[in-house]
Amino acid sequence: MIQLYRVCKTYEGDICALYDINSHIKRGEFIFLTGPSGAGKTTLLKLLLCMERLTSGHIIIDGRNIERISPWQISLLRRRIGVVFQDFKLLYKRTVFENVAFALEVLGAGKEEIRRRVLYALKMVGLQHKAIVKPYRLSGGEQQRVAIARSIVHDPVILLADEPTGNLDPDLTLDIMAYFEAINARGTTIVVATHDYNLVNRFQRRIIELRGGKVFIDIPAPEEEPLEAPLHRY
Repeated sequence: MIQLYRVCKTYEGDICALYDINSHIKRGEFIFLTGPSGAGKTTLLKLLLCMERLTSGHIIIDGRNIERISPWQISLLRRRIGVVFQDFKLLYKRTVFENVAFALEVLGAGKEEIRRRVLYALKMVGLQHKAIVKPYRLSGGEQQRVAIARSIVHDPVILLADEPTGNLDPDLTLDIMAYFEAINARGTTIVVATHDYNLVNRFQRRIIELRGGKVFIDIPAPEEEPLEAPLHRY
């Protein structure tokens, strides 16, 4: 699904954000991309979204080398990827329904398809009863659930989440993770970038940890290769 070969990203001034990243994420996997602030997590997500260009190396997503596809093919690729941000990025003058529908309107979907898909996505995150409410009237956890609904309304094959629980309390964090697990159970490949090691330890999924722009460890999920002890070292 996602293949990384010797991926490097350097910014102006010889600032190396990522160096020699090699990894393979299989279809349907749930990955925690972790590491301290500045480790390169957000940079890697931006590369996967084609928001940044590689300095060297290759990224292949669903069989496509993203460095060799045209701008219109990048647009098509992004339609297969959902994104959840830490700061929600909602349109506060629009209703919850309109926020979620926006992702489909951009794709040119018809009104009936939009209505059906939006209501289904809101039902998945338990917010169908808040469809006509403006986001500013919602709690932080509810706003993040709207963002999740928006990210899955077009049925993406990949969901990328950048610190999606960073602004939430522990109880809401567990709720949001439960939604991600439900989405993953439908077959969506999920990559959650987080520096919350308590979260990583609790859910016991595959861990790719970055440090200094490099892969420090890559630990498979317990069901793939059981661990002898909890990841208490974090």
